[in-house]
Amino acid sequence: MLELLASYNEQIGALVLDNAPQNAKYTSHQIQKEILHVFVRNVQSSIRHEIDDAKFCLIVDEARDESRREQMALVIRFVDRSGFIQKRFLDIIHVKYTTASTLKKEISFVLSHHNLDVQNIRGQGYDGASNMRGEWNGLQALFINNCPYAYYVHCLAHQLQLALIVAAREISDVHTFFQNLIFIINIVSASCKRNDELRAFQAATIKHLIDIGEIEMGKGVNQVGGLQRPGDNRWSSHFKSICSLIKIYGATCLVLENISLDGSTYSQRGDATFSFKLLMSFDFAFILHIMKNVMGINDVLCQALQQKSQDILNAMYFGDYHKDFN
Repeated sequence: MLELLASYNEQIGALVLDNAPQNAKYTSHQIQKEILHVFVRNVQSSIRHEIDDAKFCLIVDEARDESRREQMALVIRFVDRSGFIQKRFLDIIHVKYTTASTLKKEISFVLSHHNLDVQNIRGQGYDGASNMRGEWNGLQALFINNCPYAYYVHCLAHQLQLALIVAAREISDVHTFFQNLIFIINIVSASCKRNDELRAFQAATIKHLIDIGEIEMGKGVNQVGGLQRPGDNRWSSHFKSICSLIKIYGATCLVLENISLDGSTYSQRGDATFSFKLLMSFDFAFILHIMKNVMGINDVLCQALQQKSQDILNAMYFGDYHKDFN
């Protein structure tokens, strides 16, 4: 943190780290946190000044972090003084409970702390969870009771992704395909050693293809990556997972072959052998490429729905167009 500050300001650089007095290096975790809190307060103050007295919309989502603590992200969407739509990440709040009343209490506290009037809310954007969109006791209903103009809109991109997930689960072959895909990714990405092997095979493959002129060299191309796990409720993550497997299909097969021969336990060797046979099967490869094409079309729609300049009428037009196209 201090190195970052020093790199931007010569005066600070002359007073910290090696140049600081022995009793004032400011490197303890407590002081580092205090510095971060100062940054946070300054950024939030700047956002509050930018919002001024404008009407605004709430965009809220909750997720569990690595420490299994429930966190709620609060984003404010508003029109600035120049007439442009702005979206600002205002705060992240730890919540013990995810009931609608608890979430409303925490959001109201944050808004009050920044002198943002609840009566100025003109929109609410949440996911489709019952505690968020419930007509009578959901978070959106509780805010509407206080501010009747705080209209609720379920994110259209999220609706599309949920619909795709439900539709895919109804097709047994597709459902089985994604279960097998997750299984393969878990086997290959189970340890740092396997990830290192995967990257090494990728690097060797890329070098060979460059040598024979199959691919071109350039800045930012031919990057070595890993396999991406699909999320439970994010269809776009399924698309990225499929694309990552297709991109490093050969390297993945080589890693599985190595595990099937040199795995430390019989279960590892058996799982790797099963995964390798899946990858080499016609059915798996066929569905892999079919889903890439189908999901690629829908991914374009998802990206369009998430553009800042997108409005509801255009979003509905995009939805009808892609529905007819599919």
